Amino acid sequence: MTAMHGPFDMPATLASRSRRWLVTGSAGFIGSHLLETLLRAGQQVVSLDNFATGHRSNLEEVRQAVGDEAWSRHTFIEGDIVDPRTCQEACRGVELVLHQAALGSVPRSIEDPLRTHAVNATGFLNMLVAARDQGAARFVFAASSSTYGDHPGLPKVEGVIGNPLSPYAVTKYLDELYASVFTRTYGMQTMGLRYFNVFGTRQDPNGAYAAVIPNWAQKISRGEVCLINGDGETTRDFCYIANVVQANLRAALFPAEGPAHEIFNVAYGEQTSLNQLHGLLGENLKALNPELVLLPPTYRDFRKGDVRHSLADISKARDMLGYAPTHSVRQGLREAMPWYLAQASHACA
Repeated sequence: MTAMHGPFDMPATLASRSRRWLVTGSAGFIGSHLLETLLRAGQQVVSLDNFATGHRSNLEEVRQAVGDEAWSRHTFIEGDIVDPRTCQEACRGVELVLHQAALGSVPRSIEDPLRTHAVNATGFLNMLVAARDQGAARFVFAASSSTYGDHPGLPKVEGVIGNPLSPYAVTKYLDELYASVFTRTYGMQTMGLRYFNVFGTRQDPNGAYAAVIPNWAQKISRGEVCLINGDGETTRDFCYIANVVQANLRAALFPAEGPAHEIFNVAYGEQTSLNQLHGLLGENLKALNPELVLLPPTYRDFRKGDVRHSLADISKARDMLGYAPTHSVRQGLREAMPWYLAQASHACA
């Protein structure tokens, strides 16, 4: 990889011209935020989703947010990355790929490893092949902090990993290996972003595999009891969606020439225990609804496949990409809480 020379002004680079992007998983939580940001920035976007875990309402929310003129620069394809032809169609004429489509959730992968592999491994390979065949300039993809597995070291540094603890973790590490091989073999530029626990608006609060923050926000706002796996002292490096969007755009646009493969941690760089998180959610919701009665959580067994502690070293992304997270956990919760509260109200209506 050619080293960067001088500061990298991402907003100016994004605004310098209109590029054609592909966002996979665009009806999902992270994908819909990437779609919205790119359309607001005057870009042309193709997006792909099969609505297995994404929602049409997320796309509608983006359309309402950006307006008709911006939405007219968006082409949506309903399809599955498990189908190679769909991937080829989606990548046609695209310069930059932001690949977010996946089946998330450690518990889901333990219950259904075949489907998890089909989407996260075979689907990922289909996308890599399509991006190569269609001549995309760079392929940025959602990797995962689950790749660190059972390695006990903190903070987590990109070059040091342990054994995976779930089928999901295996598939996400396999993606990194495939991307590296495609860079060496075909001269592609591939950038993997190891997301730590991402949260924000449009994250699904419902279902068996709902993420903890929207799920707890909904329960607390209804006066219900939250369930905590283990003793509540398990820690995570929670990362607000605005930080993740920034990391994707920086990984897509930072100057590099020739074959390039890099992996970056994407997080805030701060540990929060589940007990602390429960308290923060209660504080924020109580501020919006003073009448709310806050109930203590109920503790249950530790969950199979879970990592005990997580904390990211984000110095590589900071040094190479100029990544500078704008929202702490507290700031992100404060910004997202009205949306969580509105969702809970809609669900009760």
